[in-house]
Amino acid sequence: MKVLIVFALALAYASGSALRSHWEIQPRNVYAPVLEGPGGRITNGHDARADQFPYQAGLSLKIGSSSAWCGGSLIGHEWILTAAHCTDGVDSVDVHLGSTDRNTPKVKHSVSKDHIIIHEGWNSRTLLNDISLIRIPHVDYSDAIRAVDLPREESHYSSYVDDEVIASGWGRTSDSSSGVAAHLQYAHMKIISNTSCMKTYGTTIRSSNICVSTPAAVSTCNGDSGGPLVLASNKVQIGLTSFGSSAGCEKELPAAFTRVTSYLDWIKHHTDI
Repeated sequence: MKVLIVFALALAYASGSALRSHWEIQPRNVYAPVLEGPGGRITNGHDARADQFPYQAGLSLKIGSSSAWCGGSLIGHEWILTAAHCTDGVDSVDVHLGSTDRNTPKVKHSVSKDHIIIHEGWNSRTLLNDISLIRIPHVDYSDAIRAVDLPREESHYSSYVDDEVIASGWGRTSDSSSGVAAHLQYAHMKIISNTSCMKTYGTTIRSSNICVSTPAAVSTCNGDSGGPLVLASNKVQIGLTSFGSSAGCEKELPAAFTRVTSYLDWIKHHTDI
């Protein structure tokens, strides 16, 4: 039986109660205090070492009197790549760079919504075109802060099926944890075919998605939205965290990402990268 309900991986805090949508699919948002998660993992991942993921960005998103937490990746001196469902409707963003500790970034920039570019085809009901860009003031590269490599144009038709990948973020470390992690987490995963992923999510999965299997409950979770999925072999970013099953992060159901190769022209158009 297909699991039709999916949820995205942002984590927000506002009312203190969990968000429930009437949609068949919805972003992996949970309205709850953004507290430090228990000493765990990105659901059964590992603590990141200093400078291991210099492209990782943390995003504290301001929405009226509320806030939300997402991930992102530095793709150039002035550009962050993240998910559209993270930035849709926000007023401003604090961008954290250069540290595995969520609360002590080496560089922090605050930008208004005028610096956010959401894909013009973004559909919040279906999660189609779940990708956006944030322009920040120029940052210098160092061991702690460096842009991730994007795929080459000739990789446009690569399926990446069975390739090993790494996801990273400060998202919840278990289905029972009360908030996002204090320390950056990462996990090794394997790409599965979109056909296999559709057995769980049906036509929610399109060619612009890429999916991973989550055996042993190793998965992305709430708060990881927008964060990078890179090839383990060369750290090229091929995905960004989008959604998973509403049954939970530890149910061994596929996790879905926005496929970066589907948006290389869009990224280049707006950033010249």
